[in-house]
Amino acid sequence: MAARVPESRQIPAMSQYHFISGLPRSGSTLLAALLRQNPAVSAGISSPVGQLFHATRNAMGAWAETSVLMTDAHRERILRGLFEAYYQDQQDKRLIIDTNRSWCARLPALKRLFPDSKVICCVRSVAWVMDSIERLTREHAFHESRLFNNDSERATVFTRVDALAQNDRFVGFAWSALKEAVYGEHADSLLLVDFDLLTASPAKVLDLIYDFIGEPRFEHDLENIEFDAPEFDQALGLPGLHHVRPRVAPVQRTSILPPDLFARLDAMSFWRDLGDSRAHVIAANPGPSSRS
Repeated sequence: MAARVPESRQIPAMSQYHFISGLPRSGSTLLAALLRQNPAVSAGISSPVGQLFHATRNAMGAWAETSVLMTDAHRERILRGLFEAYYQDQQDKRLIIDTNRSWCARLPALKRLFPDSKVICCVRSVAWVMDSIERLTREHAFHESRLFNNDSERATVFTRVDALAQNDRFVGFAWSALKEAVYGEHADSLLLVDFDLLTASPAKVLDLIYDFIGEPRFEHDLENIEFDAPEFDQALGLPGLHHVRPRVAPVQRTSILPPDLFARLDAMSFWRDLGDSRAHVIAANPGPSSRS
């Protein structure tokens, strides 16, 4: 006869892990704010897990003298342990949806750790991503954002955009990682969600997201969304970066970027024609000049 395990020591069922990634200023915070309304879901802004994941992998790399003592089984357990430790206080959640722009560049490892996981990639015209960042930069004219390393990068809209677009920077890294994932071997685990459609038809988009991750649909409150991270944004020197309006709706406006710069950036939106990629896409048909 099997011994009964005391209730306090019973191991809870493991949560299912999924991820939010993609481009900045493309709806990831809004999407997380909506998903967290579902009592079965844990979701938020970029967590520390992505940075810890990167640092831990480096610590176990070939340049570490103790790496010869480690097998891939050790590495896998340690990396999975990062997620389990960080989300230890979320054991009541059936779904853990971790947000980080680096996950698109870590898909081979993520799929080894969590074979059934899916990645929701928020996308938006690169021109409107840069426009959104530039607008915030100008709104807070007395702040110097940590997004720029020196006065030369901060000098003009052209130098600011060029700095952010570099392969290891705020927008450029996310764009490069996204493109790698879209044309990689795990592309069928990706769902690209266009920001325009998310703000114009949030209920329909959420239903499709639930279908993609194999979860029952949930009726969200699209008129009363609560989310902000003022301390996080203040530390970046860019207040309002993660502020979410209480109501989901597109806001019409004209870009503040010079037309030639806007056109060059808009042409980087490669997901409008994915060709042979196996990635899944929820996309709107964008108009010529208005975005939220």
